[in-house]
Formats: sequence, structure tokens, C-alpha cells
Amino acid sequence: MKINEVTRETIDLSIKIHQKLGPGLLESVYHRILVYELRKARLVVESNVKVPVSWDGQEIDEGFRADIIVNHSVLVELKSVESIHNVHKKQVLTYLKLTDLRVGLLINFGAALLKDGIHRIVNGLDE
Repeated sequence: MKINEVTRETIDLSIKIHQKLGPGLLESVYHRILVYELRKARLVVESNVKVPVSWDGQEIDEGFRADIIVNHSVLVELKSVESIHNVHKKQVLTYLKLTDLRVGLLINFGAALLKDGIHRIVNGLDE
């Protein structure tokens, strides 16, 4: 499955979840349901993936974790907050760089309309 298909499926399932549950729940609830739905759609899903940080040949273990990686190609970071800030986007971009992945989705289930809470972030392209 191509990256655009993976992102489309992830977004479609996120919208389905948001339409059914609405905003206001804990991020962990949306996380578990999205992982379940992605697996049900027969996608390869890794949850709470350790994001390695290397410095001078040493791995620094500070507990960074990506929420979800789908099909070994799309990093998904979930939030359930009033609004997304630049720091959230920078976090996803940094995770993409550290994992050598190219595309990330920042999905804020706290948005009134989920389409307003979805941000596609690309590593290595000027946008």
C-alpha cells in the first residue's frame, strides 16, 4: 500500500471515530480505538514506538515514543487538545527525522471538526 493510501485510510478511520465519539475524551481512548480500527483494516500497526535518539554513537533513552506507525511508513501522532500549536508540528517533524520516515499525520481529536485538526507533515520537503 502506498503512503498516500495509508494516510487516506488513517484519516478516514479517524474521522469515523471522531464522528461517533466526538471531541473531549482522553487521547488514550482515541489511540486504542484507532489502533484497533487500523488493524481491523488489515494494516500493519506499531503502537507506542520507541523513537531512538543517538548522539556521538550513544543511544540516549529519554522515553520518546511515537503514538502509531502504520505500514512501516506513516507516523501518526495523536492529540486531544483545544488547539494544535507549532510545537506539536515540530515534535512530529523531529520524530520523522529520528525514525527516517517521510510522512507524518498530526491528528487532534479535540477539534470540533476533525478535518480542522488534521495536519500532514513531510520530512525532507520544503512546504
